[in-house]
Amino acid sequence: MRGLRRQAWRFADWDFVTLQQSRLYDVLMRLPMLIWSAFLGLVSVVVLQEYVRQADPGLPVVVYILNIAMRLSVIVYLVVIAATVVVRMRPTRKARGVEPRISALIGTFLLTVVVAFPRRDLSLLAGLVSAVLTLGGNAFAVVVLTQLRQSFSIMAEARQLVTEGVYRMVRHPLYLGEEIAAIGIVMQFFSPWTAAILAVQIGFQLQRMRNEELVLAETFPEYLAYSARTARILPGIY
Repeated sequence: MRGLRRQAWRFADWDFVTLQQSRLYDVLMRLPMLIWSAFLGLVSVVVLQEYVRQADPGLPVVVYILNIAMRLSVIVYLVVIAATVVVRMRPTRKARGVEPRISALIGTFLLTVVVAFPRRDLSLLAGLVSAVLTLGGNAFAVVVLTQLRQSFSIMAEARQLVTEGVYRMVRHPLYLGEEIAAIGIVMQFFSPWTAAILAVQIGFQLQRMRNEELVLAETFPEYLAYSARTARILPGIY
């Protein structure tokens, strides 16, 4: 009886490993983030349309354009997330255990909750800073994605080792762009709760970096030399 049970567990493990390597599993892993970001993007579009329809005609043109730019920056941020999920290639190696998957999911999903909080009325200067950070962070992330191409991962996975372009300066430039944009977005919805969400999200992002580095070091022998000469996220600092 014990032998039958052991064989059943082995079969279940083998079956799960086979499923993880299938195209169906890869598609299913993309869907949650794609659906969530698309949903929040549609909500943000509705909010933008509502603002355009109900905006005070007495507002200065600069403030009106800035408010639209801030709302557009949120939409762009969500579109970038959805696009990166769609274009990635299948992995050659994945992190082992549950923690890397939990860290990746929280690091990816958590900040999107911020746009569900009430929007703040920012001063002209604060609104400008928010828009510049969000649009600038997103623009930088798009540049990184054009260099990363199909190697993008949400989970700690290895696809291809990219060390050219922005990756010559830092090992995780995409995280840098995302966090710059995240700070700009949190400014638009700022409260003690959203600040705490950002702090927690940054913590999980740092753990994601460590998990990814372990997988890359196991997959690509040259990664250790690359990581020794390249900063993690801030050149000359960290």
